[in-house]
Amino acid sequence: MRYRVTCAVVAWVVMAGLFWPASFALAGEVRLGVLKFGTVNWELDAIVHNGYAAAEGVTLTVMPLANKNATSVALQAGAVDMIVTDWIWVSRQRAADADYTFAPYSATVGALMVPADSAIENLADLAGHRVGIAGGPVDKSWLLFKALALARHGIDLDQQAERVFGAPPLINEQVLTGGVDAAVNFWHYNARLKAKGLRQVVGVAQAAGILGVTEQVPMLGYAFSEKWASAHREDVIGFLQASRKAKALLAGSQDEWQRLRPRMRAKDDAVFSALIDGYRAGIPAHWGEPERQAAGRLFEVLASAGGEKLVGPSLSLSPGTFWPGWTF
Repeated sequence: MRYRVTCAVVAWVVMAGLFWPASFALAGEVRLGVLKFGTVNWELDAIVHNGYAAAEGVTLTVMPLANKNATSVALQAGAVDMIVTDWIWVSRQRAADADYTFAPYSATVGALMVPADSAIENLADLAGHRVGIAGGPVDKSWLLFKALALARHGIDLDQQAERVFGAPPLINEQVLTGGVDAAVNFWHYNARLKAKGLRQVVGVAQAAGILGVTEQVPMLGYAFSEKWASAHREDVIGFLQASRKAKALLAGSQDEWQRLRPRMRAKDDAVFSALIDGYRAGIPAHWGEPERQAAGRLFEVLASAGGEKLVGPSLSLSPGTFWPGWTF
């Protein structure tokens, strides 16, 4: 089997809005649209290098794209069969009569990070401080922290803290240089902060647990058309099995991480180790009905905090959000 990487010019085409006629994957092929420099590429590299997709009879075609919007546009245009996104997006699309569905990829998500000597010890301490947020006003990590602060401390963080929004690298730079007092960022940026001595005040999994969602809920996963999956069931399962094999390898092999290190842009051993730890912490242990039900409860928390700006018109998880063909 072969592994093809589509030319990055596709990213320009998607972002320019120049839609091309939808094509169709061949039998045995999965076309995956991913961020060009996203962390999912580490796992995809392991899948291909170790022949896991080929062993499942799957030809993996990877299309590198410029940003998250480009991946969703590519999926909707029929240029790819799968993308990596969260189930909030999938539920919102299903509420709008699209047939996208979700299979889990990672449970690693955001956290609130502060300098080691910061006086901030809990969410209530954010009152009167500047908080850098990478994901914008409806960032899911921030919304969960906001819900926890209201439930536990009776404060509205949107009102009590000064929010500063920016791109992930900028948020890291700001918290390192004192431009903000705390940072809410994506897991791999938090890993780089941890390597520089910053500490975590609270993470998403911890916040969700305090709010009653104690199961590990993978937020990120593979989204694809339910109709396409029905026609390519063996290909979908084969790819997901290859993904699990790669996760098992990366959970235990330091040699495989050394091979991947050039892709990781880890400038020193501390960053390298923190990125490995962060990835491993996000490997889902189980995926079945308990986790699906827990996701529904977590959706309700996020919908209450983020409203229609986050979840769209449906304030409950849309039926069919999770693909029934995959459990482990």
